[in-house]
Amino acid sequence: KTVSLDPNISIVVPEERDGLYAIDCLDPNMVIGRDSVCYFHDMINEMTSWGYQEGKTLFGFGYDFRQSNRLKETLDGLAAKLDAIYTASGGKKINVITHSMGGLLVKCFMSLHSDIFEKYVKSWIAIAAPFQGAPGYVTSTLMNGMSFVDGWEAYFFVSKWSMHQLLIECPSIYELMACLDHEWEHAPLLQIWKEIQDGNGNATAMLEQFTPIEAVSIFTQALSSNELSYGGVDIPLPFNKEILQWANKTREILSSAKLPPNVKFYNVYGTGFDTPQSVCYGSADSPILDLQELPLLDATYINVDGDGTVPVESSKADGLDAEARVGIPGEHRGILCDKHLFRIVKHWLKADHDPFYNPVNDYVILPTLFEIERHQDSKGKEVTSVKEEWEIVSEDEREAMVGSISASCVVGDDLSASQEAHATFVVHPQSNGKQHIELNAMSVTAGV
Repeated sequence: KTVSLDPNISIVVPEERDGLYAIDCLDPNMVIGRDSVCYFHDMINEMTSWGYQEGKTLFGFGYDFRQSNRLKETLDGLAAKLDAIYTASGGKKINVITHSMGGLLVKCFMSLHSDIFEKYVKSWIAIAAPFQGAPGYVTSTLMNGMSFVDGWEAYFFVSKWSMHQLLIECPSIYELMACLDHEWEHAPLLQIWKEIQDGNGNATAMLEQFTPIEAVSIFTQALSSNELSYGGVDIPLPFNKEILQWANKTREILSSAKLPPNVKFYNVYGTGFDTPQSVCYGSADSPILDLQELPLLDATYINVDGDGTVPVESSKADGLDAEARVGIPGEHRGILCDKHLFRIVKHWLKADHDPFYNPVNDYVILPTLFEIERHQDSKGKEVTSVKEEWEIVSEDEREAMVGSISASCVVGDDLSASQEAHATFVVHPQSNGKQHIELNAMSVTAGV
């Protein structure tokens, strides 16, 4: 467990507003650039507009993000929270919504306390969860630090290097390292351009690559002299192998988690942003001479698709029997403000259930006409015609178009036995947020 250096200081998670205060905003005292530190703020407002009420049908659970996702006191707190909500609602089961590392916390809880989870939980919606880690992001965090806030607002928040000195002792960060037993499509690597001396004393640059297991020795060497000055005392803060062992056990617990049969699970992941998968230090022109230089250098990244923090590959690989997995173009924290996400969550919670809504494509299809006719013409051919019309309700306008397709075939060696099909598809221009779609199709069968 991460503890404070000052024994007179303790970290307390606020419980105001039935836990919602703790998850509403990362820094409630921040005035300039406050929007940059909003967390579940927009979702809370959105859900109250659907009819949810704070303290009656809407609750929050905040926790110390520095700690392990399987810390007993955190899991005990979550169990107590679920029990309190269940009791307050008169025995109604709970819909749980998590974001990012909250997904790992809930998955740990589900793995270690499946009976409690099944008793209280109806459904779980995981948003941007790093189920297999956030490899590139965490590698650079352990080596160089990270910023919760980008741009000019960062001057009013905790500095990147201060976060580094904090997070290097946080079990939760080690639990976000690349999962070792996952079969990665794009293997996460730590790359270093090193200066190599040949037998004649000539220096050349060579690119070396390290797997997540091999990278541990690099972290150990690079951070061996890392320290923090506090109260006039220099405190060593090397790469913590003891925490790493704990984190490896946490990942085993996460990998063994099973979804209870009566709980529905939904997974939303962010897409469309360059997301660090592998990290590289140095270059062919400027190779690394000493690994202890690494914490002082800027890294370059080999990116994959994701939300800027968590790769799609990691977030999708939940290892659970999901009802649906939906990708939304969005940044890791920004996705919590996305209108598409709100519509999906509303649909899954059945707060305004529309059986024609498609969460994957984010539109509502309203059937307005369906006609089918079958008859035999004067030549004995079987004719089937179908006409369908829909209204598509969506913020995105599809291009007006007309398309058609025809197909025919002869069955066997009998030239009189044949099948034909023709279809025409018409997309009309959008009007008042709706787009009219027509499909006319006909099949003709002879001698079959």
